[in-house]
Amino acid sequence: MTSVKGDFVFGRHAGIDFLKNEDAGKINKIFLQNGVQQDFANQVYGLAKKKHLVVQEAPKNKLDKLVDFGNHQGLVLAISSFEYADLDQSLEKLATKENPFILMLDSIEDPHNLGSILRTCDATGVDLVIIPKRRASGLTSVVAKTSTGAIDHVPVCRVNNLVQTVKQLKKAGYWVFGTAMSGQDYRTWDAKGKSVLVIGNEGKGISPLLLKQMDQTLTIPMIGHVQSLNASVATGVLLYQMLNTTHPLVK
Repeated sequence: MTSVKGDFVFGRHAGIDFLKNEDAGKINKIFLQNGVQQDFANQVYGLAKKKHLVVQEAPKNKLDKLVDFGNHQGLVLAISSFEYADLDQSLEKLATKENPFILMLDSIEDPHNLGSILRTCDATGVDLVIIPKRRASGLTSVVAKTSTGAIDHVPVCRVNNLVQTVKQLKKAGYWVFGTAMSGQDYRTWDAKGKSVLVIGNEGKGISPLLLKQMDQTLTIPMIGHVQSLNASVATGVLLYQMLNTTHPLVK
């Protein structure tokens, strides 16, 4: 069976053909049903390994829901119809810019949050967004709808390892800022120069290994009873501080 439904390709023939022939950048994740024949599972894992893709084994009822009970035959590929930017090419383009600004998202899982963040990135002039390939939302139709068109204007790059990417950015002269409860008041943050802002996961924040790479951490003071903000709201607050320091007279 050959089927495409929304953000998914499913069915053994369609899935295997897509894995063999399509750009790996279009595939967000591979869902493989628990207990499928070992030969077929080995074939899927072998193709996934060649393209550095994540395979997640899941029960049949989860795959059923993903494709609205289509005949998936134990294999579902979550795909993106949106093109990702190349990191090296993007950094080359930014090399001569006066205040290049990059936003790195550490495992933002909710596509609505990602879409809202991209909308704010477009409004504030963010040059590039970096997301991880694993355990994070990719560019989907839900993200596109929530971004209200910003997805077409803000370059998004997916990388295998955020820690290694931060090290690469530092070698290129970027200063890296992250969010933390014990950080410096964000209102004192001057984002001029080559800057990267790292926003953590909705529930866990920035992962410990990535947090160690920060040159400085920032916090948003709060006086209410709930001492946290939605990830997209916190990102918006910080991005407007960035805009205020890099373009103070913008209207």
